[in-house]
Amino acid sequence: MAERVLTQRELNRATLARQLLLQRARLPVVRAVERVAGLQAQLGSTPYVGLWTRLEGFKPQALERALLSRKVSRGLLMRGTVHVVTTRDYALFGAALDVTSPAWLTPDDEETARRVAPSLRAFTAEPRTRAEIFDWLERKHGIVSDGTNRAWYAMRIRGRIGHSAEASLWRAPIHGPTFSAVEQRDHDGATARAELVRRYLAAFGPATRAEIAGWSGLKVRDFADLLDGLVRLRDDRERELLDLPRAPRPAADTPAPVRLLPKFDNVLLDRQRVLPEEYRKLVVRKNADVQPTFTVDGYVAGIWRLEKRRVVTEPFAPLPRVARRELEDEAGRLSAWLG
Repeated sequence: MAERVLTQRELNRATLARQLLLQRARLPVVRAVERVAGLQAQLGSTPYVGLWTRLEGFKPQALERALLSRKVSRGLLMRGTVHVVTTRDYALFGAALDVTSPAWLTPDDEETARRVAPSLRAFTAEPRTRAEIFDWLERKHGIVSDGTNRAWYAMRIRGRIGHSAEASLWRAPIHGPTFSAVEQRDHDGATARAELVRRYLAAFGPATRAEIAGWSGLKVRDFADLLDGLVRLRDDRERELLDLPRAPRPAADTPAPVRLLPKFDNVLLDRQRVLPEEYRKLVVRKNADVQPTFTVDGYVAGIWRLEKRRVVTEPFAPLPRVARRELEDEAGRLSAWLG
């Protein structure tokens, strides 16, 4: 039987469906966070907006309750960046990623982080500020901050030290955040990596091996022998794609409503199927600063910002009248929600 060939538009619809962007879902927050394999959370507000655009009737208090009850956690994971994930996934994804390190970490940073991880987890059983943690590190381990973030990030990654729930709430203070150890569970590394690949495909697939690596921060060799049971497909560029056997792959003509995406949303991570190449530099600026965007017919068509509690949109090109009206309505709904 010939391999099925998927068009770029079919891939666009598959990604949108799995990211809950074709139709707002009626899901509890914890299940939604799990379904999309976590939400980018460099800014504390971004996962809240990300859930608003994906869930029917989402209220910030729902995510706050999940954080305070420790069902959801916020910390460094994929690519060494901050994500909100379920606490169960925090342990799973962390175990999967232990085989690799962000390029900016040195071997000395890694060795130090692994050595102090057990005692650091004990010290951060209660929320601590960064200053408190480094004062403790100097007193107990003779470790003095070198003024960079490398050792700090290494200890957070290897020690499974996340932002405290209190520091992750809606409009939490930016200055003086606190950090605490995230609940830990033991996972075999290879088993965790195999599951991470499948969770990625469930949330973003079908995808190439390079796309899996780009999202996770793993190298292809870290999971190349863990792909049993996956479907092999091709796209119209002759690339091999991997996918789960019964994952949704909507038709190319499936309607895609206007959606407002928060800053850094993971759906835009190096994915031409959602972000047209001609707009990439308008969205991904210096230091990988990804702007808040909106989609029309499933593709990024402009950016948005908040001015005086009102969402202001900037299309990259003239929009059809129907799309303009839909965008105005969606922007009005977000303005009211943010207000």
